[in-house]
Amino acid sequence: MSSSPAVVRTLARLTNIHVAFDGRDALCGIDLEISAGVLTVIAGPNGAGKSTLLEVVAGTLEHRSGDRSVSGAVAFVPQRAAIPERLPVTVRDVVTVGAWGRVGWWRRIDADARELIDLSMERLGIEGLASTPFTALSGGQQQRALVAQGLARGADLLLLDEPTTGLDAESALRIRAVLREEADRRVAVVCVSHDDALLGD
Repeated sequence: MSSSPAVVRTLARLTNIHVAFDGRDALCGIDLEISAGVLTVIAGPNGAGKSTLLEVVAGTLEHRSGDRSVSGAVAFVPQRAAIPERLPVTVRDVVTVGAWGRVGWWRRIDADARELIDLSMERLGIEGLASTPFTALSGGQQQRALVAQGLARGADLLLLDEPTTGLDAESALRIRAVLREEADRRVAVVCVSHDDALLGD
């Protein structure tokens, strides 16, 4: 008896997308389909519009023309976070921001959300830094906290901009492993990257 083929669920689709800055095209006629359970890596030279494309998918950047369709919850993890050094936010505070996107801004974080926050930090190996000021972390630790923030969203579509660039080996390894795990869990994972270890997947 043969098994039925797995149904591929499309979570995002861009059709003939155009984006312009100051009258100059940044993206021109781009088509993209993103499916659940797939790790998609957007690669290319600097200035090719990779981050712009990711922002269009995330919905944080308006496109001039074309169609964008996204279903499910979206989490967007930037390459770096510009947090003022004097701002008293801990690692746990930063990760909790992801849960707000799940339960609603400024609403009480329930037990399920707290459990997901704890699990997200544990998966990135930063649970012991929960009370540490975010600005006191190394670059690799900060990026792990931002990825944990994305996981705490419990999203169907996880978008990351250069998640492993310039990081120490341990941080890069952990982030790569988590991205593969998320794809195995049927999350659609899309990242801009020059990381050969991701490109080879």
